Amino acid sequence: MVDAGGRPQDSVDMLSSASPPAQHEEEPCRPGRSLDVSIILPVYNASHWLDECLQAVLHQDFQGTMELSVFDDASKDDSRAVISRWSTQLERRGISTVISGHDSAQPGGVGYSKNRAVAQSSGRYLCFQDADDVMMPQRVRLQYEAAVRNPTSIIGCRVRREPEGSTERYTRWINSLSPEQLLTQVYTSHGPTVIMPTWLCSRDWFQRVGRFDEGGLGVPEDLLFFYESLRRGGGVHRVDDCLLVYRYHDQAATQSVLEETIWMLRVAFLQERVLSQWEAFTIWNAGKQGRRLYRSLSVANRRKVRAFCDVDENKIRKGFYTYEESKEKPKPRVPIVHFREALPPYVVCVKLDLTGGGLEGNLLSLNLKEGLHYHHFS
Repeated sequence: MVDAGGRPQDSVDMLSSASPPAQHEEEPCRPGRSLDVSIILPVYNASHWLDECLQAVLHQDFQGTMELSVFDDASKDDSRAVISRWSTQLERRGISTVISGHDSAQPGGVGYSKNRAVAQSSGRYLCFQDADDVMMPQRVRLQYEAAVRNPTSIIGCRVRREPEGSTERYTRWINSLSPEQLLTQVYTSHGPTVIMPTWLCSRDWFQRVGRFDEGGLGVPEDLLFFYESLRRGGGVHRVDDCLLVYRYHDQAATQSVLEETIWMLRVAFLQERVLSQWEAFTIWNAGKQGRRLYRSLSVANRRKVRAFCDVDENKIRKGFYTYEESKEKPKPRVPIVHFREALPPYVVCVKLDLTGGGLEGNLLSLNLKEGLHYHHFS
């Protein structure tokens, strides 16, 4: 049924000029009938991308019940008009729409928007979608099926990067990780091993992990949520089909995340999950990144570093790395040795897929098992 204005009566439209609500208030799930999947779509100045994004939602081949939950985070373009134009078509297709937002001078941020879109939705499963990306027709169906089998996991998928060839190494990493590496490579600089624009998970698991951080610009809300999910025993699963066109452009939210913030989060998680279990270890790389990791460790974990190892004869000939900034007396001096003389376990601080296979070959020659004898921190 539709109202006098032609809008379906079960559509909820809450766009207003009110200021954003308090950022840490608890918001219950929207009452009403329970749906299978809610597509969670935060929007900020996304009118350029929305037609293609929403058309892809319309063409999903999922046969269950589905809704689109949109939160417009103070867009200053015509995003709202584009969303309204598509809502009727979506309703006719059986995809109910829930639309809200605010007109404050400043946006609340990505975490804030996602939390609001989740709170107003009804689906038992949450499919996160960025406004500048495009779903393949089978995305919701295949990831929903995987999530039903893995109810405490974050479900991702393979992607196609657009423009083609942009972030080539990163895209290859996203798509080529083995099921085991989805858990062992969570400390690398790439971030979550299944990227946020591909996430689908159960509402129950989302609520158990907790909401996204609402710190705003520069805060990696996806990495924080991902790490908390792992802390709570959550799994990571990837559907090995390309289900998303993942766009790269200068206005993407990921461009605003501070590298130093991510570095410190990774160090803290590595110390919590790995180094706390090791009595001693070797840092693989006596160069800039290896020394930076060493300096970032707690005093207790620095004392566990038995050596740096490397293949660079110039570094090895120096014999030691001295931590000159340390306030300890005497200042710590850590041996530098060839990797074949070093003892596992290792924290590997050499970038993956950047040495022509040299790093990977050296690790393979030692008959080591990733996740047991070494972890990548690159």
